[in-house]
Amino acid sequence: MRGAASDRGSATVWSVGAIAVLCVVFGVVLALGQAVVIRHRAAGGADLAALAAADHWAEGGTAACARAGRVARAQGVRLVRCEVAGEISDVTAASGRGPFTAEVRARAGPPTAPSGLPPAGVGVASSDTPGGEGRQGPGGSSGAPP
Repeated sequence: MRGAASDRGSATVWSVGAIAVLCVVFGVVLALGQAVVIRHRAAGGADLAALAAADHWAEGGTAACARAGRVARAQGVRLVRCEVAGEISDVTAASGRGPFTAEVRARAGPPTAPSGLPPAGVGVASSDTPGGEGRQGPGGSSGAPP
């Protein structure tokens, strides 16, 4: 009977240990979830601020960046940096505080590259094969039967 008496109460210790481990794991999962939410908020705010600045580029860089700042504040993020070069806007927005801070950079502008050609992957797909085999139009098919 002496061995059975020495194990008395050990289930309580194991239970407390398991509960502590589960609490730590739950806290880590919550912290990671918060970090993801903050990063997505910063990305959305940066995207919208860049679009706003690009939409108002004709008013000048200062006015375009002021508009981007208003849009960023409306999204609950801080505008860290804003540059407007021609029709292209480049902004950085931040969200969160302390160790949970995320900064995201976004660019916006017209759908054509400065050379006048459409950017890669928009409307025209190219192939590495010589002679143009495998070229696809905007519909995604090459027009040749399978």
